[in-house]
Amino acid sequence: MALTFHWFLPTQGDSRGIVGGGHGVAVDSAWRTRDPEPRYLEQVARAAEQLGFEGVLTPTGAWCEDAWLTTASLLRATERLRFLVAFRPGLLSPTLAAQMAATYQRLSGGRLLLNVVTGGESAEQRTHGDFLDKEQRYARTDEFLAIVDRLWRGETVDFTGEHLSVQGAALHRPPEPRPPLYFGGSSPAALRVAAARVDTYLTWGEPPGAVADKIDRVSALAARNGRTLEYGIRLHVISRDTAEEAWAEADRLLAHLDDATVASVQAGLARSESEGQRRMLDLHGGRREDLEIYPNLWAGVGLARGGAGTALVGSHREVADRIEEYHRLGLTEFILSGYPHLEEAYWFGEGVLPILRERGLWNPPGQAAAAPSAAPAVPFADRSAEPAGTDPVPAAPAS
Repeated sequence: MALTFHWFLPTQGDSRGIVGGGHGVAVDSAWRTRDPEPRYLEQVARAAEQLGFEGVLTPTGAWCEDAWLTTASLLRATERLRFLVAFRPGLLSPTLAAQMAATYQRLSGGRLLLNVVTGGESAEQRTHGDFLDKEQRYARTDEFLAIVDRLWRGETVDFTGEHLSVQGAALHRPPEPRPPLYFGGSSPAALRVAAARVDTYLTWGEPPGAVADKIDRVSALAARNGRTLEYGIRLHVISRDTAEEAWAEADRLLAHLDDATVASVQAGLARSESEGQRRMLDLHGGRREDLEIYPNLWAGVGLARGGAGTALVGSHREVADRIEEYHRLGLTEFILSGYPHLEEAYWFGEGVLPILRERGLWNPPGQAAAAPSAAPAVPFADRSAEPAGTDPVPAAPAS
């Protein structure tokens, strides 16, 4: 199956350094942040569309702009790009969410994807008036998605659950097409909800062995429900013409993080209730040393931010190799990001995607797949396979 790639929309602000935040830690950056004003977000969205990304993930939280409104404002600035809107089911009714999604699909021509975020931190949820504990939140998410599914099927729904109840709920017009549901989480409760309710299960970037184990567990649970899922991974990426350039960029990102900042972030993340966050912390243990935890998989991002804390780092061919390795585990969707998001989209889109296309693993949205080539052409901005002394190719824009 051909691979699908999504980029990231930085609605919390962008920077030339790692932008921290999430899972109980403050949003911060060692660099001056680019505000998420409409013209900049349009630049990122248009670049993602031009380069061949299927969609862009838009985050949810009080530390960023609202994902529904922000992405709706970008519909006319793009033509085919899809928007993976993250939302929290505990903060609005299932009937309203189902209606919003149906309206979005009609206004956008079917360009909505939904990322269901149960909410990993009780303290943050309480700021929204949500006082359920973690297990209760997953139980509510299960009820929420059960109601939404029936509404999208055109049913009139009467439902009485432990956390949610509706009577006579119906949509005037169900969505067409039905928005695919994406969902991540590593706890047993999260895996159960994923197996029963969603279309694509997402994992953060762990070494392949750990990812394979997680996929096996979700697949087994889904099979008990008579279901099969798609699988995806959320990663940062630092891809350059040579491995040396890529690792130099990773070193530069860390050089602007002082020890006090790292210690403060790690202390905040250690209080997280999220099983996925705990797994991210275990990859580096708060240390700056030995951060390449698997070939080309770097845990340095997690020293400064919550959530996805790993990056693929290397030459374009090395990054393509790791993506192909993850694909062999069953992953078909890759949600990527970098710092800054605009420039890094070009490095990856012009460096890695052509290699994957030559291998028959990816083709631009709406175009026929290319047959694998025995001798792939060297893509734009990738001269790692050429002898020294050849003329350089223009790099991605610097600002």
